[in-house]
Amino acid sequence: MIKKIVLLSALLLILFSAGIIYLVQKPLQAPAGQDVISLQINQGQTLSALAYSWQQQGWLPSARLLLLQAKLFNSAKHIKPGEYDVPENTNMLQLLTLLTKGSNKRYRVSFIEGTQLKDALLSLANAEKLIQDVQPLTVAKVQTLLQLDKLPEGLIYPDTYIYQSGDSVSSILQQSHQRLQKVLNEEWQAYESAQGKKLPYQSAYEALVMASIVEKETGQAHERPEIAGVFIRRLQKNMRLETDPTVIYGLGESFDGNLRKKHLRDRSNPYNTYRNKGLPPTPIALAGREAIHAALNPDAGQSLYFVAKGDGSHYFSTSLEEHNRAVRKYQIFRRSKEYRSAPAIN
Repeated sequence: MIKKIVLLSALLLILFSAGIIYLVQKPLQAPAGQDVISLQINQGQTLSALAYSWQQQGWLPSARLLLLQAKLFNSAKHIKPGEYDVPENTNMLQLLTLLTKGSNKRYRVSFIEGTQLKDALLSLANAEKLIQDVQPLTVAKVQTLLQLDKLPEGLIYPDTYIYQSGDSVSSILQQSHQRLQKVLNEEWQAYESAQGKKLPYQSAYEALVMASIVEKETGQAHERPEIAGVFIRRLQKNMRLETDPTVIYGLGESFDGNLRKKHLRDRSNPYNTYRNKGLPPTPIALAGREAIHAALNPDAGQSLYFVAKGDGSHYFSTSLEEHNRAVRKYQIFRRSKEYRSAPAIN
């Protein structure tokens, strides 16, 4: 009798173990009507609650067995929030490995060089699966979030940021601001360590302001140092920068696409570089590393003026007379009576 009991117990143990092995190794099946198993794990959710929810949905064979595996491998506390698509033929043990590696679904949001902070905020507001934890999503709110003592225009870095479901707007903004600080500090330190280089900047922030103007003035990468050189020489000669993008920025929402003489004569606009000497108060756009580098490494030369040629490039002049001839050549047929599209001394 004892022998029979031992044999029966051994048989039951074998069957039980085989059942566990079967369940552990059995590929998970997507719920009826679904091609894949899609999971959303939010911050603060526990594996226990999730496992029993998945069991109720019908695709997880045993919540207890999953939790037992998690306890054995100490993986429950390493489960990462995010969005997951479970690959076909994944078993329960592989599921735990997947959930501890992090979400396998990624999203992107891009901030573009030469655009304004408001454009970046619009991209964030429309980004899918991103938690909108900055409300209202305004420039003033961003200034508070980043703990800045100045307007945050230009103080985030233009790039493409990868995130996963459950990440927040605030985390992207903070990451972007830290990236801007890192790039700007690297370029400024390289400038300060260079021998014989003295530019009319009092701080890295002023270099960033210049970089934003360079970013707005040309889309041609090779022209950035030459554009920067023109503006640096103007500052050194105590000339006004006289650049349209700064005036347009200062006009804000009132700008209707047509820059008029009255706008260029308006001294009340602090960004009107046709009337106010020196740099504008803040950056006017998001500047990338290339523009920052150009602002700190301008081309040497004599040019003080430039005019758009209509093909995306510019013609550079050393004298006002040459500049005026270039304006007549390249722009006279494209300017309206009240529109000026190139810097010129008044």
